[in-house]
Amino acid sequence: MSSRRKVLKSLTALPLVGGLLGPSLLTAKAIEDTVVGPAPRNFFKELGLRTFINAAGTYTAMTGSLMHKEVTSAISYGATEYVNLDELHDKVGERIAELLGCEYATVSSGAFGAMTIGLAGIMCGMDEKKVAQLPDTTGLKNEVIVQKAHDIGYTHALINTGAKIIQVTTAKELEKAINEKTAMLWFLNANTEQGEIKWEEFIGLANKHGIPSFIDCAADVPPVENLFKFTKLGFDLVAFSGGKGIRGPQSAGLLLGNRKFIEAARLHTPPRGTTIARGMKVNKEEVLGMMVALELYLARDHDKEWKLWERQIKLISDNALTVKGVETEIHVPPHANHVPSLRIRWDENIVKISKDDMRKKLRDGHPSIETVGNKEAVGITTWMMDPGQERIVAQRVKEVLAEA
Repeated sequence: MSSRRKVLKSLTALPLVGGLLGPSLLTAKAIEDTVVGPAPRNFFKELGLRTFINAAGTYTAMTGSLMHKEVTSAISYGATEYVNLDELHDKVGERIAELLGCEYATVSSGAFGAMTIGLAGIMCGMDEKKVAQLPDTTGLKNEVIVQKAHDIGYTHALINTGAKIIQVTTAKELEKAINEKTAMLWFLNANTEQGEIKWEEFIGLANKHGIPSFIDCAADVPPVENLFKFTKLGFDLVAFSGGKGIRGPQSAGLLLGNRKFIEAARLHTPPRGTTIARGMKVNKEEVLGMMVALELYLARDHDKEWKLWERQIKLISDNALTVKGVETEIHVPPHANHVPSLRIRWDENIVKISKDDMRKKLRDGHPSIETVGNKEAVGITTWMMDPGQERIVAQRVKEVLAEA
């Protein structure tokens, strides 16, 4: 096969090319573009944006995760043909339910969107007049009981329906709060340890009073078992983010569980227009991308991946510990972002830099590295890094601390 250089040389010797393209177009770049195509555009550079090594995790502000090429290929494929949107959601919902061993599923607009449409489905059922009525909840059950420790900003996804949040602390308070207006009990898995009522008791109380239960597991993959665990425990609805550990489209999510409630939830989504979730559209490309991302995630060697993360975190920790006055702690959060993680602390009388300034130096350096933490520690994870980037992070962490 001719080399690129030989092809270019032979082309420049052909007068026909000059006659067809004209002398003004016979530049080296034009000839190269003819042979190998134009270089791909660096859109972020054109826009004046810096990319970075993600040593922080799957944060929305940092655009979540990177999709595998099989996922982007599915998205590209989806852009080549027309298809009925409802039929696509039906088929993909069945496929996801089959993969996860649950009754039914749908691809949602993130976990936040799953929460909104899931509650809306419970409130309105299959009554299209009620569907169009929201967020006016006149005549509807409109109260959601939530443990006080679980009532964080994301409960806005619930009040988008027009529902009211009723806070409780104990199981006794929960039962006392139940009345004819109670639509649902909602649980935040990330704050499991902060709430007094745990999974089994929560589900038991919901079942005792005939009230649907919903658990938000947005950032609770890994472990992979969580994708099966909570529907099997008995939660009626379960929400996951698609663009975090599963590495699907950043704006997609999963709603799993009771077919009756999910079919009702779908009445609030496009292509229907007079609904509160019209703006929570999930296009055909994202639906396919989410399905393929889930297939890939389930087929992954999770033990091998975990061992890789442990080695990467240890490498960064070991490099940081070479600097006098530095201490590290390797830990795994019990819920949400359940991956090997690192906290780096130091005596600022010895290493004369604050934790905020350390993060800024890593961010402003070359390459840019994003981390998390507070005034007490710098936090690092490696699960969103490309292999090899952990060595760059380890070296930069060591350099910044040693210079200080």
